[in-house]
Amino acid sequence: MEILSILFFAIILIYSIFIVWISYGFNKINLFEREDFKPDTKFSIVVPFRNEAENLPGLLYSFSQLNYPRELFEVIFINDDSDDDSVAVIEGFPALSFAFQIINNKRKSNSPKKDAISTAMDFAKNDWIITTDADCFVNPDWLSTFDNFIQKTNCEMIAGAVSYDAEGSFLHQFQQMDLMSLQGATIGSFGIGKPFMCNGANFGYTKKLFADLDGFEGNNGIASGDDVFLLQKAVRQFPEKVQYLKAFSAIVFTKTLNDWKSLFYQRVRWASKSSSYDSGFGKILALIVFAGNLAIVVSFFLTLFSFFSFWNWYLLFALKIFVDFLLLYQTGKFIQPRIIRYFVFSNLLYPFFSTTVAFYSLFGKYEWKGRKF
Repeated sequence: MEILSILFFAIILIYSIFIVWISYGFNKINLFEREDFKPDTKFSIVVPFRNEAENLPGLLYSFSQLNYPRELFEVIFINDDSDDDSVAVIEGFPALSFAFQIINNKRKSNSPKKDAISTAMDFAKNDWIITTDADCFVNPDWLSTFDNFIQKTNCEMIAGAVSYDAEGSFLHQFQQMDLMSLQGATIGSFGIGKPFMCNGANFGYTKKLFADLDGFEGNNGIASGDDVFLLQKAVRQFPEKVQYLKAFSAIVFTKTLNDWKSLFYQRVRWASKSSSYDSGFGKILALIVFAGNLAIVVSFFLTLFSFFSFWNWYLLFALKIFVDFLLLYQTGKFIQPRIIRYFVFSNLLYPFFSTTVAFYSLFGKYEWKGRKF
């Protein structure tokens, strides 16, 4: 058992070193504050949707509140074979003062969302594409912050933050903690010069860069990853053109899922793309995070059967939760979750949930938006 103790502590130590490194990177990305620039950038906002009649009104209302000249942006809605009233909701929404189009998705790969964005490229009239999701809502200064950042940096790809509008239930708070860890890792990886992850609910790039990267060519057989694979291609080929926008006014909020099955399948969908990362750092970090969580799970079950000391397991968990807190605390101050509850219980459950998701993603099938992958 002494060998196992050394192994588990070595894994958690390596895990801790990487999380502290990511936390250091998080602090290296400075908060961006808008200046009084004249709006200049023309945006095409791309929103793929499938059966989102319930969620679209919130997004449409937030678009109607944007503090940005109406002639400088349009919204392209891509209908991915919806069989509810989504289209009618868009067309019937009152007081839409901006230009918009509703286009049917042209399927040509195993990834509906990548197909939707590729379809939108043929109709987008403006230079900059920003993708978001139908279950999101945006800050009134979202586009003006992007524009200000573009004018100051001359970048061609921007990753932005996403947060949940989470309620107080344990399920919702667990999702908030999980997303905070992902957002913290995203920002931290940019800070240490090794970006490998972003979120398509708040992601922008020029049409020229998209064309220079050949779009999603090379990974459109994978159902998810319209964001991270494009980011990793850009970082590999044009790293100087990629930036992270760390600004309160650029955060996009999305809704939590309301049942554990949907959450499990969503996380499986996210995890299924990690083995196909172009980023070596991304693969290593994913492996280290998996190993750290697995060490907590295995040592816990060994403790139950008296093959491992409870106090050794307690020290392992305490070290892991301490370094996780360093990153989560910083991330929480930035993305400003409405409430934070169940911190210890969420972090106790997370290793079991995460390792189950990881193993299932290697062999299992999942459902999303009524489809099986």
